[in-house]
Amino acid sequence: MEHESELNSLDASRIILKKKLDKIRDQYDIVLLDTPPSLNLYARIALISADHLIIPSDLKPFANQGLLNVLNFIKSIDEYRIIWGKAPLNILGVLPTKISTNARFVSSTLPRRRKLVQERYGIKLFDTQIFEREDLARCTELVQHLGEEAFPSPLSVFDYKSDSPSVFEFEALAAEVTRAISPQPGVVR
Repeated sequence: MEHESELNSLDASRIILKKKLDKIRDQYDIVLLDTPPSLNLYARIALISADHLIIPSDLKPFANQGLLNVLNFIKSIDEYRIIWGKAPLNILGVLPTKISTNARFVSSTLPRRRKLVQERYGIKLFDTQIFEREDLARCTELVQHLGEEAFPSPLSVFDYKSDSPSVFEFEALAAEVTRAISPQPGVVR
């Protein structure tokens, strides 16, 4: 983050990642770019370079209001992408994340929030939902002790607890994303 203002002054900074990804395109099926939840230079660079976008959201009212900012940001990104010969960003949808497992919330509030996002913002929601679970929190909070120092040493939930419900949610997400980005016979994107 300390170099953001320096990079901001370099026009080429916006396409460096795209060029690097183009060089390795044939080596990988999918490359995931994870950015901080802000509409800054790093998000701009990632969105210029990406083909598809997943918008994680806890679906709370404040986060929902931020979707308008995200959509406007994407419009400005798409203008830049067109200059570089790229198609507009394919928004795969909003991914409900950090969702409470409270039964009343899941049965009553969550369906209303999902419906509101689709109706008000016109963005598809993933069928998959990532719930806020203890296993998921614990695997990211692990530390490794070296002498008196403690260093973050997170594990994937797949490695931490392979039978966790979170594992099945992420597998479902992977399958849903794969279906969404795989070319379908007779469909032009």
